[in-house]
Amino acid sequence: MSETDHVLPETAAPDEDTEASGETTPEPLDEVVARQLEEQKDKYLRLAAEFDNFRKRTARERQEAAQRGQADMLRGLIDPLDDIGRFAHVDPATTDAKTLVDGVAMVEKKLTKTLTGHGLDVISPLNHPFDPELHEAVMTEPAASHDEDHMVARVFQVGYVFNGQLLRPARVVVKQWNG
Repeated sequence: MSETDHVLPETAAPDEDTEASGETTPEPLDEVVARQLEEQKDKYLRLAAEFDNFRKRTARERQEAAQRGQADMLRGLIDPLDDIGRFAHVDPATTDAKTLVDGVAMVEKKLTKTLTGHGLDVISPLNHPFDPELHEAVMTEPAASHDEDHMVARVFQVGYVFNGQLLRPARVVVKQWNG
């Protein structure tokens, strides 16, 4: 082939000789666009199905993780529950009050240790400054000095925080300085 010979690009319009020889003709533009649109639609549908499967799988995994966490916590509560069961069936005629009180204190300690290990914190703010984020003032009483103003005097009911989330505020009596 010499420098003056030119080769037609494949996209050039065919003449009658090329059609007769069996060579393929280029697709019309609207067919190319329709084919590409169909390919993109197929990709979109596959991606949507993948996302839906991912969403369902993560929801299932999140639920399973929550159930495993609950089972782990309940496993820790079985021993204190057994202890409570033993104390519920003692004969009061043969057991003195000190033994019962000591037993209940032991169960409370065991239960608190288990729950603390799972992220529960007890709020017992006696002699600490009143914090409206963690405490609920149910009463006030006079403070002896200005230094005692807004300090917690008594705790009627302890509060609880679980992994940073307030479950119940501590119900307290707050000292107020009227001086």
